[in-house]
Amino acid sequence: MSGPAIIAKITAQPGKRDELVTALKAMVEHVKTEDGTLQYVLHTDTGDENLVWFYERYESQEALAAHGSSEAMKALGGSVRDLAAARPELIILDVVDGKGL
Repeated sequence: MSGPAIIAKITAQPGKRDELVTALKAMVEHVKTEDGTLQYVLHTDTGDENLVWFYERYESQEALAAHGSSEAMKALGGSVRDLAAARPELIILDVVDGKGL
């Protein structure tokens, strides 16, 4: 196994999580066509009504860089600016092994 993975924590403005999720779903649709993006999964937190999480897994560092600099990612930033309470918190990982990979 190789390639980077990311866990992203996004905090919504109070009461705006559903709107944030709707905006983020547009990025999920875009990523379905992105080469090198292996997994891109959107989650809502069951214990905090303002939190959204992503699990992302990429084929290579280059695929991650292409995703991060894509026009879709730039457009996403503008569409969620008033919905998110802060910039996403990112945890960057190296995949070692696991079920379903």
